[in-house]
Amino acid sequence: MAPTTQPHEVSARYAAYPEPVRRQLADLRSLVLDTAACTAGVGPLQEALKWGQPSFLTEVSGSGTTVRIDAHRSGGVALYVNCQTNLVDTFRSHYPELSYEGDRAIVLAPEVLPTAALRHCIALALTYHARKAR
Repeated sequence: MAPTTQPHEVSARYAAYPEPVRRQLADLRSLVLDTAACTAGVGPLQEALKWGQPSFLTEVSGSGTTVRIDAHRSGGVALYVNCQTNLVDTFRSHYPELSYEGDRAIVLAPEVLPTAALRHCIALALTYHARKAR
């Protein structure tokens, strides 16, 4: 699958982050796009700003809920999902070692991303509606 075309407002938002956060968000963005490309049924993602955060939508397939990424007040970054879903509870059941914020986010320290766990959580979010429809 070809990478998504990043709208200007999304590129501008990334450029506004401090360098260490920007690098970590770039790694997280790559992980989201790669996970979507490797996950059956997801299809291409649309990138946009939602609530001022870089966001990834499954508008073509409708397979999942929106995934958002942003800097977090802890100094790291966070991966956000719709708080009206049960996704964070599902993430917690699989990965109790990760840090969470309520029912809306995985909070990541400014270190190496836990790639395997995040890849699974991202795939669960990007296929949320498809799984519920079964």
